[in-house]
Amino acid sequence: MRDIRKKILIFRQETWSGPFTAKTDSSAPHTSERTVTFQVTMSQNAQARALAIGATAALLTVGGIYFGSGQLEHFDPALFWYAIASVLAAFAVGYRFTLWASRPPSRMYFKRALQMLLRSGPKYAAAKAPSAEVEIAKSAAVNFGAQNFIRKRSYFRWIMHLCLSGGCTLAFAVTFPLVFGWIHFGTPLDDAETYQVIAFGITVDTFSIHSVKAFLAFNALNIAAVFVLIGLVMAGYRRLTDAGERAVQTFYEDILPLILIAAVTVTGIALTISYKFFDGLYHGSMVWIHLITVVALIFYIPFGKLFHMFQRSCALAVTAYKKKGGAEAQAKCLVTGEDYAPQRHVDDLKIVLDQLGFNYRYTTEDGQEVHYQDISPKGRRRLIALNQGKALKR
Repeated sequence: MRDIRKKILIFRQETWSGPFTAKTDSSAPHTSERTVTFQVTMSQNAQARALAIGATAALLTVGGIYFGSGQLEHFDPALFWYAIASVLAAFAVGYRFTLWASRPPSRMYFKRALQMLLRSGPKYAAAKAPSAEVEIAKSAAVNFGAQNFIRKRSYFRWIMHLCLSGGCTLAFAVTFPLVFGWIHFGTPLDDAETYQVIAFGITVDTFSIHSVKAFLAFNALNIAAVFVLIGLVMAGYRRLTDAGERAVQTFYEDILPLILIAAVTVTGIALTISYKFFDGLYHGSMVWIHLITVVALIFYIPFGKLFHMFQRSCALAVTAYKKKGGAEAQAKCLVTGEDYAPQRHVDDLKIVLDQLGFNYRYTTEDGQEVHYQDISPKGRRRLIALNQGKALKR
């Protein structure tokens, strides 16, 4: 261990101009020319794959609408533009998610998570590792559902985010099945005061129009709107008063999504107020205004901040990956000789760095190859201090 530390120290002093710039042999397998070729090929393949998956997502949405509505028997033509927007958004989401998931870091997380579920992939000496299925399910409940990762930062942000995400999720869960014709309501021929809930052509529930269940069903979107409005007020207050947020926020990423969600919510409530209290006054105009706001929000999702609702799926893979690595063999720093990270994580990081075009390998004077990631942060700081001392002849 002392010998290798000495060789690393000598090599860094003689051939490195900084902590992240290494001289490499031009005949080595990780040359810049090969890296560029790899990146161009990967980019072309990712684009083609993203287009294919986006088109598949759009076709599946069309198929889901056609067959789920009983070959359009239960599809409401008044909702045609909502359906068109949903199909186009499905393509955009599929396209962008595929491109994002094709990036080396994202792809590595998803790949390793799938391998853990299938009990395949590289093997490392380990104690009894937690089940990947259990960890993913737990993360989905704790982080997706309860959003505890936000609660740990701030209770105010947690309540705000629960109202926004919960209200929007409820609204989506109600709206899309109705728009696609998957769910519709009917009444028995002999009882006009009983409603039947029909999903995919099957009656799944019945209730009286005077029941609490009817009130909740008919006002689900209004209930969702109330939660969203609470979240919007809290988010607006935070954006206006938090100096840290104001310093880094941008209109497109932080303000525009709030405006779009607010527009959809307010116009949706306005429709309810119009037909309940004003005999449908301006209802026709409000329908078109609401349609425009909804379509704008749907088109914003794949290209703005709200796309993180899909990217959060990677957090499930990250959780299982970290738990798995924590129970496995640890990497030892070449300088300090101490454990500093799971060996699995270090090996995968080397692969990702190669794919990104960063070559952190170098060769000692005796021909031994060393990777910078085999040195812990503590070891790197020590080498920098030693090199600075030698440069100052101390």
